[in-house]
Amino acid sequence: MTYSFRALMGACAFGALATGAVAETLTIATVNNGDMIRMQGYTDDFTAKTGHEVEWVTLEENVLRQRVTTDISTKGGAFDVMTIGMYETPIWSANGWLVPLDDLSEDYDAADILPAMVGGLSYEGTLYAAPFYGESSMIMYRKDLMEKAGLEMPDAPTWAFVREAAAAMTDRENEINGICLRGKAGWGEGGAFITAMSNSFGARWFDMDWNAQFDTQPWKDTLEFYVGMMQESGPPGYATNGFNENLSLFQQGKCGMWIDATVAASFVTNPDDSTVADSVGFALAPDNGLGKRSNWLWAWALAIPAGSQKVDAAKQFVEWATSKDYIAMVAAKESWANVPPGARTSLYENPNYKSVPFAQMTLDSILSADPNNSTVEPTPYVGVQFAAIPEFAGIATEVSQEFSAVYAGQQTIEEALEKAQDLTNDAMEAAGYR
Repeated sequence: MTYSFRALMGACAFGALATGAVAETLTIATVNNGDMIRMQGYTDDFTAKTGHEVEWVTLEENVLRQRVTTDISTKGGAFDVMTIGMYETPIWSANGWLVPLDDLSEDYDAADILPAMVGGLSYEGTLYAAPFYGESSMIMYRKDLMEKAGLEMPDAPTWAFVREAAAAMTDRENEINGICLRGKAGWGEGGAFITAMSNSFGARWFDMDWNAQFDTQPWKDTLEFYVGMMQESGPPGYATNGFNENLSLFQQGKCGMWIDATVAASFVTNPDDSTVADSVGFALAPDNGLGKRSNWLWAWALAIPAGSQKVDAAKQFVEWATSKDYIAMVAAKESWANVPPGARTSLYENPNYKSVPFAQMTLDSILSADPNNSTVEPTPYVGVQFAAIPEFAGIATEVSQEFSAVYAGQQTIEEALEKAQDLTNDAMEAAGYR
């Protein structure tokens, strides 16, 4: 009954917004992650409430970033709504490339968005992208395999424990890998994982004078630990595995542990998709006793490029997709475990959601990630798994390619770090930082 009333009110609100407006066809670019695929299945609800049609452009993560970055920087005007994240939002807002979301409706309740999400999706105090879902990263593990190995997962484990457990759970004959981690090139794929991991080893991208830090011991320690653990206990071909590849492996029962986006929890615990749904446990991302965990902070958010000719209709879509009513609709149709997580305070206050097994660990992970203080040593940049400067995406993509070549056995760790040091310093000097 509560859902029906709210849905009716949502329909009335959208109907009021749409009164007298021309029906538009919106072109929306989004990533091919599960929650976005689910959202596309509910597009008819948006059309029924507003009269606007939607055309989807759904792309793999690395390709999405390239397409939307090219389009918005060249004022191509191909999209009315873009799926972007915490890295792009403040940079593009500063350039005047995004429409501010400072006039969303009262019913939308922008004050309900988690402060961590608002902070990362704002520029000079104004929201420029609305979070569809928010995430950190955490450990998802097979409780049955952990028990079989004679070990017990702590709520807040160390990397040493994770490596020990991964080796103990590995069973090559039965295609069970103790641990599955991203190795795929791309600043937001394997680059995001290794950067977040490096924070816990005491590494950083730059010192306070914007000098690259890949020639330091913490970066060498990070890569040596990662490569050694993956050679011992990781899946074959991990150099090309990203989020979706590891999700598939875990759901097939081929991973003892997987450290990745908290949003994956609903997929690995869904019995319709996961063969191990009833045996998944959760823990915070590991640390090394240096005061920093290896979890990131991110939001996949919806933003409107300044070049859109359909801003009013686009704002209606952004409100619809990131609203409390959308969450309630998914819960009513699919269950609370499948709603987009990590974006709204009210979700974590909802008794129905508190009973979801991964809800509290997701929130704890999000709250423990601090983009303003993500490293052991001080840095001049903001960001956990990225440095929030325009040059970072290009530099980090190249660095991640060098790292993936190590994972594939094509070069040594020392060679990759030397190349990373040189290309990063060259790019920063060319950009005028040094």
